[in-house]
Amino acid sequence: MNVVVISAHPDDETLGCGGTLLRHVAERDQIHWLIATEAHSPRWPKEVIAKKAKEVKAAAAAYSAKTVTKLGLPSAKLETLPIGEIIDPIRALVTKIKPRIVYLPHFGDAHTDHAVVFTAAMTVFKAFYMKKCGVERILSFETLSSTEAAPPQVYRAFVPNVFRDITPYLERKVEIMDLFHTESQSELAPRSASAIRALARFRGASVNVEYAEAFMLVRELL
Repeated sequence: MNVVVISAHPDDETLGCGGTLLRHVAERDQIHWLIATEAHSPRWPKEVIAKKAKEVKAAAAAYSAKTVTKLGLPSAKLETLPIGEIIDPIRALVTKIKPRIVYLPHFGDAHTDHAVVFTAAMTVFKAFYMKKCGVERILSFETLSSTEAAPPQVYRAFVPNVFRDITPYLERKVEIMDLFHTESQSELAPRSASAIRALARFRGASVNVEYAEAFMLVRELL
């Protein structure tokens, strides 16, 4: 089974659905990864940009990603670009890959790049087009430091209704997050190892397993 994960930033997928992706790999599914943005100068020094590129390569190898599509759009500036620059590559990828499951960032996150990527993707995944491109299920994931940081507005709330047991994969998820040296944070911060474990434990407790990841079901075609 082909699975596509669409992330605004390289570390989003690890924070949001890294354990689930590892479980997909263990179940012999093929992971295809699309990353919308990348660091750019002058906001980031050249050496940091180079480090981030190496981090993506290492993470892709850790997830045994079959393909990695990098759009190379400027991080934290997606709302300033024509949305077609995101829509067209997503449509091209899913038309070629025909994934059964797609993972997206949550539209209500504090980071505007997440909302833009979600909107662009859902332009592609209209209900009447899903069958044509092979998609049966679309899920959005939560991203530490972005989802819980959103303003307290009801329409932006992340309300999970799908849970995935990731107990055997949690520690590997933490190890992969450590590959993102330019993004990981020290203890007590949202992207710290303890926070990743705490969220997974809380989501797991919700469904009576040790560790889990939570998703919002956006659309399912049965």
